[in-house]
Amino acid sequence: MTNSEENYIKGIYHLSQGGQHSIATSALAEKMDTKPSSVTDMIKRLSEKELLHYKKYQGVRLTEKGTAQALRVIRKHRLWEVFLVDKLGFAWDEVHDIAEQLEHIESEMLVDRLDALLNFPDFDPHGDPIPDKNGRFKTREKKLLSAMLPGSSGICVGVKDSSSQFLKFLDKHQIELGKPIEILELESFDRSMHIKIGDRKLQISHQIAANLYVKPKPE
Repeated sequence: MTNSEENYIKGIYHLSQGGQHSIATSALAEKMDTKPSSVTDMIKRLSEKELLHYKKYQGVRLTEKGTAQALRVIRKHRLWEVFLVDKLGFAWDEVHDIAEQLEHIESEMLVDRLDALLNFPDFDPHGDPIPDKNGRFKTREKKLLSAMLPGSSGICVGVKDSSSQFLKFLDKHQIELGKPIEILELESFDRSMHIKIGDRKLQISHQIAANLYVKPKPE
């Protein structure tokens, strides 16, 4: 497969995680930042390779073969992110674009040895699960901080927005994965939150809360 083909099936996979059975070509064009005509051409190529199903006006969905290939690419991407952070000292906001390049390396032997070198991590630096070589991955209970009520608490385990700007904002305010978070108060006007993270108290916007995943503390 070409790098572009792998990027498309990975994009379709990520879009399908929102609960949609089929992905509209317009949504895929927006995701890939390209023209609808280019998407149509790629869909034809991927369909011929039996990587996706396409019906006019109904959108596209990955075949079992396409899903397996998408998970292989995602596995490589997330393992490389762990390597860049844990072994080379990159910040978590610096690794996505580099991993985008490294994810297209084909050697399965290299990927398996990378996995072993990293001691078979279950999650990447942003809290996303890493598929194993068979496409299986661990899941854990989590919910958006914005969906939690005052008085509840948990552990910060991931981010919905992994853009460099958002991650730098979290670094600036010392909001890190693995830290305990307690919701102290919710402002009714703008749904901003007063929280305690670690031993510090701060106020965050609804937008920030809507992009942080928390593993709730059992009641």
